[in-house]
Amino acid sequence: MKNSTLKKKLFIANTGLFLCFFLVIHLLGNLQLLLPEDVAREQFNWYSKMLSSNILIKIISWILYVSIMGHVVLALLITIKNKTASGKNYYYDKRNYASAWNSRNMGILGTILLLFLIIHFKDFWYVYQFTELPLDSNGHKDLYAIVVHSYSQFWYVLIYEISLVALGFHLLHGFFSASGTLGLYHPKYIKAVKIIGWVYTLIITGGFMAIPLYIYFK
Repeated sequence: MKNSTLKKKLFIANTGLFLCFFLVIHLLGNLQLLLPEDVAREQFNWYSKMLSSNILIKIISWILYVSIMGHVVLALLITIKNKTASGKNYYYDKRNYASAWNSRNMGILGTILLLFLIIHFKDFWYVYQFTELPLDSNGHKDLYAIVVHSYSQFWYVLIYEISLVALGFHLLHGFFSASGTLGLYHPKYIKAVKIIGWVYTLIITGGFMAIPLYIYFK
C-alpha cells in the first residue's frame, strides 16, 4: 500500500514538474499579447497556428493533456485517502512546505484550478479547434480577437486573477512538495530550492496575471 502511494506521489511530482516547464513555454507565447496591437495580432495568431499544425507539438500536447488528467485524478485519490484512512488526519511534514495554509487547502486550490482549466479550454482551445473564426490578414484564425474580447470583460478578468492567485499558492506548495518527493529537498540545497521556488512562482503568476490586466485597462 505504501509503495502504491509512493508511486502515485512520484507520478504527481514528475507530471507537476512537466507542467511547470509547460507554463514557462505558455507564458513566453502569451507575452506576445503585450506587444503593439498589429504586431501582437500577427505574431500571436501565427504562434497559435504553429501550435495547432506541428505534429511534434501535437504529440507534446497530448502528453500534456494526459499529464493534467493523471495529475488531477491521482492528487484527488491521495487527498481522499489521506482524509479517510483509519479515521485519522493525514500527517503533513511542514518542513517541505512554504505555508501550512497551502498544504491544508490544496483541495480547494486544486478545485479552483480545475474549474479554471475547464473555462480556459472551452473558451480558447475548443473555440480555436472546433469553431469557425474570422481570419487575420495572413489567413490565420484570429484567436487574438477572441482573447482580447474575453479580457475586455471585468468579470472574466476577475475570474482569471483569482484563479491565478490560486495557481501561485498551488505552484509554491507543489514545487516544494515535488522536491521532497524526488529527494531534492536536502539540507545542502534547501535554501536554493526555496529561492528557485519563490522566483519561479512569482514570475509565472505575475506574468500571467499581467496579461489580462494589461488588455482590460488598455
